[in-house]
Amino acid sequence: MRKKIGEKTLKKSFLNWFFWNGCSQQAESMLGMAFGQSMAPVIEELYDEKEEKAEALKRHITLFNTESQVGSICNGIVCGLEEANANKECTPELISSVKVALIGPTSAIGDSLWVATIIPILLTLCLSIAQSSPSTSWLGAVVYMLVYPIGTFILSWKLFKLGYRSGIEGMQGFMSTGKLNQLTETMTVLGLIVVGALTASFVRCTLPIQIVRDVFDATQGVMLENQVIFNADSMVNSIFPSIVPLGLTIGVYTLYSKKNWSPLKLMGLILVLACALTFVGYLTGFYA
Repeated sequence: MRKKIGEKTLKKSFLNWFFWNGCSQQAESMLGMAFGQSMAPVIEELYDEKEEKAEALKRHITLFNTESQVGSICNGIVCGLEEANANKECTPELISSVKVALIGPTSAIGDSLWVATIIPILLTLCLSIAQSSPSTSWLGAVVYMLVYPIGTFILSWKLFKLGYRSGIEGMQGFMSTGKLNQLTETMTVLGLIVVGALTASFVRCTLPIQIVRDVFDATQGVMLENQVIFNADSMVNSIFPSIVPLGLTIGVYTLYSKKNWSPLKLMGLILVLACALTFVGYLTGFYA
């Protein structure tokens, strides 16, 4: 009789991954331990011998890494392969090879589609809702707290089931058509556009430098007090609007991605810059 994974076991496998995929993340095996935990109920149902179960668990706690939401398709595919292996239609070596092969494409799609596109778009919408009216500012946070986990759960579950049904053949077919590269490039461009819009809309940084003088108005014969002769922020924005927030964003990104600065160090730097520029603003009369 052919062995088959029950629906209840598949759901348990998925829930193990969905809720605990990041709990064991570390440098040695990345998401390997979480992947092994996800596969534990499947292995328990498919294999009878203790040695077979131990061998199956060992091959799933090795190095594995992906974007967790879109990457749930890997778990579904491997569930299908383990089912085939239990029925002598597959080999353990193939399962391990497939897992390694899936890391690249699922990470690329997940980072481009989910992390760099969907989440920024959702954040933009929720921030706009929060800023639309002071009386309903709480609504943006509530929408995000509801839409993000529910949307994540639905997407991950659908991809998990798709992986289990289509197996590695479906993933190979998708990759062989060239649609993977097209999707990755499209989502990367879209994500960059969204991040650019977020920078222009929500990052605030001004140059608090101006020259204020009393000016004599010869046409009226009066002395005009505290007239702005020079405003650095207005001058810079007239040449390149929002270039200061853009420069700050690029600088923070460079320090984070290229120099490996921690978020705490970046927040400390921004705090120091804010204090320094505020002092300059009061010194030059910008905040007077």
